[in-house]
Amino acid sequence: MNKSILIIVGLTLSLSCNQSKSGNKENQLSDIVNIKSQVILEKEGRLFRDLNKNGKLDIYEDASQPVAARVEDLLSQMNLEEKAGMMFIDGVPVSKDAKPDGKEGLEGFAVGLTSVAENMNKFKMTHFNIFTIPDDPGIFAKWYDNVQQIAEKTRLGIPVTIASDPRHHLGQNVISMPSTGFSQFCEMPGFAAIGDEKLVAEFADIVRKEYLAIGIREALHPQIDLATEPRWARISGNFSEDAELTARLVKPYIDGLQGKNLNTGVACMTKHFPGGGPQKEGLDPHFSFQKGQIYPGNNFNYHLIPFEAALKANTAAIMPYYGVPTDQTDENVAMSYNKTIITTLLREKYKFDGVVCTDWGLITDLPFGPGVIWEARAYGVENLSSAERVLRVIEAGCDQFGGEHRPELVVELVRNGKLSEKRIDKSIKRLLKQRENKKRKF
Repeated sequence: MNKSILIIVGLTLSLSCNQSKSGNKENQLSDIVNIKSQVILEKEGRLFRDLNKNGKLDIYEDASQPVAARVEDLLSQMNLEEKAGMMFIDGVPVSKDAKPDGKEGLEGFAVGLTSVAENMNKFKMTHFNIFTIPDDPGIFAKWYDNVQQIAEKTRLGIPVTIASDPRHHLGQNVISMPSTGFSQFCEMPGFAAIGDEKLVAEFADIVRKEYLAIGIREALHPQIDLATEPRWARISGNFSEDAELTARLVKPYIDGLQGKNLNTGVACMTKHFPGGGPQKEGLDPHFSFQKGQIYPGNNFNYHLIPFEAALKANTAAIMPYYGVPTDQTDENVAMSYNKTIITTLLREKYKFDGVVCTDWGLITDLPFGPGVIWEARAYGVENLSSAERVLRVIEAGCDQFGGEHRPELVVELVRNGKLSEKRIDKSIKRLLKQRENKKRKF
């Protein structure tokens, strides 16, 4: 493990944590929380964080309570705006001064990103992903602690979850971050070439430890698409073109990252269901020149084999791809808009009740310079409004929107009677339960 990684534990509220004794007082809090938290109270000899500042120990604040009870209690106290905010995850910059609203040292597109502080305060968001960070991981760890202290001051004190694309590889592929400051390894096809499950598990465990050391609690990986189309630009991020080999290696990958439970693990968002490899002519659907996904030899099910293994390994979350499964369902629309893919296949056939998060940028067109617009990847539903797209994604069975901060659209849909708050609650429960990752029957 890279020695520059600092073991700095942020102010993270785990939905299930070990209890310890501090003198004669029952203490459920880590040492750094005891030092930095501003909302610690003592009641009947117990120390706890009064996250909603009401002067009493609520069920969701009590780590000794069952996870289901804590989730229900917190959900009952959340208002519509807070629920809507939790349904979005977007990229935020990390400045060299470790300030949540800082600008120091930001370069490139990071300069134009909304700060984590503004996203939390204005949009009530609790999930974020990071891109390039300062070379010293210790700066990020300080930034993370500062972010959690802001979270503690919000109405309910809901902590922030930070996610990341891979950042432990020597190369920097299409969707991967620089590995500066982290242990460095070959890309995943290298692990597939070796084919050693124990080696993959060891790699994933190192990633887990280094992520936890600085506060990254969700991995936007593994990528287990199959490299059946050699012209596709993203094959360096997955294992191989072999479904059985990929399935065999994804289990130790997920086990190593998630650990025995997510209290000491990193949640895996396995991607890109139901397989993003078979892009027609290799044209990637990040861009509108894509031509859909095709399945020569009627091999749609072949691409599902690695995901079946990931589901058996209890992956915490699933990310569908942008692509359109051409002529495979009752309508040719992108995966996250496709109810047959998300509900019929993933939810009903495979009984997956974890978090489904869309890939980034399905709702909103993104200005990318003077006269340049990166259109939302709303393939097949381009004529829908932003609000209609949000509704369509939720109705398809998804829980969270990647690369977006448009919670006002969810609020609008509920208040206009087009979307029930009961449906929103179902997604919020999944997002909260992800912290525990209960075993599911496959």
